[in-house]
Amino acid sequence: MSPIALPTQHAVVLHGAKDMRFEERTLWPPHQGQAQVAVMATGLCGSDLHYWAHGRNGDFVVQAPLVLGHEAAGIVTAVGPGVKHLVPGQRVAIEAGIMCNNCSYCAKGRYNLCKNMRFCSSAKTFPHSDGTLQERMNHPAHVLHPMPDSCTFEQAALAEPLSVLLHASRRAEFTPASRSSVLVFGVGAIGLLACALAKSYGASRVVAIDINQARLDFALEQGFAEQVYCLPMADKAKTTDEALRRAKENISAALTEFNMPDGFDIVFECTGAEPCIQMSIHAAVTGGKVMLVGMGSRNVTLPLSAAATREVDIHGSFRYAHTYPTALQLLSSGKLPNIEKLITHRFELKDTARAFELLSRGRDEEGNPVLKVMVGSQ
Repeated sequence: MSPIALPTQHAVVLHGAKDMRFEERTLWPPHQGQAQVAVMATGLCGSDLHYWAHGRNGDFVVQAPLVLGHEAAGIVTAVGPGVKHLVPGQRVAIEAGIMCNNCSYCAKGRYNLCKNMRFCSSAKTFPHSDGTLQERMNHPAHVLHPMPDSCTFEQAALAEPLSVLLHASRRAEFTPASRSSVLVFGVGAIGLLACALAKSYGASRVVAIDINQARLDFALEQGFAEQVYCLPMADKAKTTDEALRRAKENISAALTEFNMPDGFDIVFECTGAEPCIQMSIHAAVTGGKVMLVGMGSRNVTLPLSAAATREVDIHGSFRYAHTYPTALQLLSSGKLPNIEKLITHRFELKDTARAFELLSRGRDEEGNPVLKVMVGSQ
């Protein structure tokens, strides 16, 4: 008697820096507590780009073939034993972090800090957990979130980066009732989402700073920010004192341009660049807050005395916890106008390598900025 042939599916697999292959793989049935999802849309992220370009993201090195992608949504095609709240045909957003639900951080509701977290598409843990750049994947059902009827797959894929900003906003105690003024450093996809969320919360003022005039123009034209400022390009400072002096001078000029000499209530630092982190402390009003959202420079010299004497709170923010239902509701509510304009380019799964090449260039052949690239079937 011949063995029964198992079905197959296609996945985009990273084998090393810029070595991405479109492969056929066995499609296994979902295990206990899992559901199988046909992935319809995956947004490419900066961390994905680092893995593609360098075979690593910071200290996390790809040690075995890895499927990237963690901003995704799809359709449930099968459920494993014990899954009661999902049924085949249901549309879901895929939360890529799989917490242990057994440590002190999970018990406190801060599962983004779970020491045993396994995150799809990350090489932090080994064996690695594959991400969403595949036709179908099996995933724990408790981190699959039903989508509102009015939410598209591409919108639901944006729930992941939006969750980063929802979590940061909670850390900053920023709510629709606070009427805070907001400054955002960096207008890539994360920075634009920070602007959009701030506007949906009724912020009294939303402005943005970047070094890329084309992206700033986009932020202004699409209504993400009401005023923007392009930082002057300059050679790298030769000394720490010069860097700190230059940061204070640059942000002083920007605050003058914004007619906000005292600074902003909340500053979202979405670049991870040392000069912007230094500027953000001076950009916050006395008693204000700086949210460190961007991941970049590992060691940064800060004007801490300026933060201490003015009681500027500096908060770290890492991923998110308990944000997906809120993110999905917000994305489907119409309260984030033009949010789909973040998605500037789309590719089929088999063309994912081309999508990464485009993302790495930052501009397409017509010279348009590349913000969020979507890969999938939609």
